[in-house]
Amino acid sequence: MNELPHLTNEAREDAHLPDTERILRVRAEHWIHYSLAESALVRMKELLAYPQRDRMPCLLLYGATGMGKTKILRKFLRDHPTTFDNRLGITSARAVAMQMPPDPDEKSFYEELLSTLQAPSRYTANTPHLRRIARDLMQFVGARILIIDEVHALLAGSYRQQRILLNTLRFLATDLRIPLVCAGTADAKRALTTDQQLADRFEAIELPRWHNDEAFHRLLSSFQSILPLRQRSDLVSPAMRRLLLERTDGVTVRLVRLIETLAVEAIRSGSERIDQNSLLNMTNSPLLSMAEDAGVPV
Repeated sequence: MNELPHLTNEAREDAHLPDTERILRVRAEHWIHYSLAESALVRMKELLAYPQRDRMPCLLLYGATGMGKTKILRKFLRDHPTTFDNRLGITSARAVAMQMPPDPDEKSFYEELLSTLQAPSRYTANTPHLRRIARDLMQFVGARILIIDEVHALLAGSYRQQRILLNTLRFLATDLRIPLVCAGTADAKRALTTDQQLADRFEAIELPRWHNDEAFHRLLSSFQSILPLRQRSDLVSPAMRRLLLERTDGVTVRLVRLIETLAVEAIRSGSERIDQNSLLNMTNSPLLSMAEDAGVPV
């Protein structure tokens, strides 16, 4: 037990903990390195340092729900956190992140942005007033990039609201001379391409569903090395990769939850490993979307 060569150094230490603590470690949020995510993070870092110009480059990160877009954004924000100067009493936020409101219009957009900047607005404030405050605060905190998650939600608005919001995005990028990083489903790509001026600014990185290839093999190897199980699991065999893809349809959030569930069961049962039998003998799906009757009309 002093060796556990199948684990990373941190996971090796965790493997010596009591079962209850190991289960907490399994359920904790982990960052798993994989090439597309790293490419997105590198490009976002480049945009953060991009010299100001009249037409700033922007990035769209898109893919199916559950493919890890928000996790990538949060990883970037952890790497570039908001800071506070105690001596001057000034907050600096080079990276500002918000979420597109679920019922989007220009006023709710600026209200959400101001809330992110910890400057909630008065209910009676009109849109031009909110716009002016948001612009001033973005400049005050030294924002160098604006991240907007769930950008496909703008399609929930009327056609007129969609045009206004697309104009708002273009206005902020031009007025503040900062890049935009938007994340959403394929609908986000469709929405942005309806505005030619925005489409000419955005490059896109797609996060496709996983396939049974070398990238998937590397992902499972990474998972296998960070789970604090005392025996080597079998996540990378051809049969196991095929079963995992069948159960999850290649969706990242489903894969993560499935492996988490199997790891917890391996600790509780004392088997200390995940293998093909673990998966075949699992009785309950960890997510409603993975149930055998998911999507079947009733």
